[in-house]
Amino acid sequence: MLTAQYFLFSKIAWQGQDDSLSTTAGWFIPRKKIVYAQLLDSLLSEQDTIGLFTEPVYRQYELLKSFLKKYRDLSTQAWPVLLDSLRPLKPGDSAQVIAQIRQRLLKLGDHNGDTLSTRYDQSLIESLEHFQQRHGLKEDGLLGPDTFAQLNIPLEQRIKQIIVNMERCRWLPVRSDGDYLAVNIPEYKLHVYRGDSLLWSCNVVVGQSWSRTTVFFGELKHIVFSPYWNIPESIVIKEVLPGMRKDHDYLSKHDMEITAYRNKIPVVRQRPGKRNSLGLVKFMFPNSYNIYMHDTPSKSLFGETERAFSHGCIRVMEPVKLAEFLLANQKNWNKGRILDAMHLGRERYVALSQQVPVYIAYLTAFCDRNNVLNFRNDIYNLDEPMAASLIANQ
Repeated sequence: MLTAQYFLFSKIAWQGQDDSLSTTAGWFIPRKKIVYAQLLDSLLSEQDTIGLFTEPVYRQYELLKSFLKKYRDLSTQAWPVLLDSLRPLKPGDSAQVIAQIRQRLLKLGDHNGDTLSTRYDQSLIESLEHFQQRHGLKEDGLLGPDTFAQLNIPLEQRIKQIIVNMERCRWLPVRSDGDYLAVNIPEYKLHVYRGDSLLWSCNVVVGQSWSRTTVFFGELKHIVFSPYWNIPESIVIKEVLPGMRKDHDYLSKHDMEITAYRNKIPVVRQRPGKRNSLGLVKFMFPNSYNIYMHDTPSKSLFGETERAFSHGCIRVMEPVKLAEFLLANQKNWNKGRILDAMHLGRERYVALSQQVPVYIAYLTAFCDRNNVLNFRNDIYNLDEPMAASLIANQ
């Protein structure tokens, strides 16, 4: 009976709810698999080290668990709405609400100085910048409407957000030994890992709410330099055909050409070049969702704090650096050759000698490399349905 209870507990605690929840939540990264019988054998054979046992869950789970306790403790205290002043506050101003903001930032871990001063001074600016950084806001130290809105989010909502993302962490692999890429959609970031060590990160642009980037797993197999953009039929119907009706030179002006017709609808592609919507390189991990990573001519979008602008594919801010990383172990592929291939003007495929795993994930609460709790907006509205399934008496 005890062994049976162990297996029942293990499946729920370390693997999470059944697959129906993740599928309904639009999560198509394969769920981790754990051989609990082997885990039990290991526990029984290591009697002297059982106190050092590490739960077989992705490390973010335990980090979020510690913050869940903190936020539950905070929820027992008064948490009034902070009222914005009648006029916009700027550095040097004084107002009663500033003391209240200081106290809130102290409780949230963003401020460690004076909590009584009503003056908008440098210490408050630095605390606000820290708060803004971990909420994905513009780090200007100003009390704008977005910052006020995040300061006023109820603790109950944050607790739900943490619980939902703890569940997602149960679905992820416990660890990875090799190189891999991870895109966190709500964070608008690409992270490059070697083992479990973060090497570097960069901004990305993801799909809009009506053309979402799918949450899934793939393996990056090849790079395409100077790519054609084979325009999806949906975009041809919604954008290209109306453009052609308005302007007979629409195709030539956009470096496009018709290669065939399918069901009386033209098959259109955009020729390689600086104006190509895929930029000068794309990174392919074949999948049924027709999603990949690529360069873009629209560089200014990477400076926006919210970057959901694409049709579903992922635009990468540092494509040259990514290509260098992926081709580092392949002969003669240095930065100079990569740049030459990107500006070649004709399409060139380069197969990777070793495939690189790619995780397209969706975490709206997570801890960064400094173990600082971060929150991001639920841009695809996936948190609330999951919370309803996980938490009683919502």
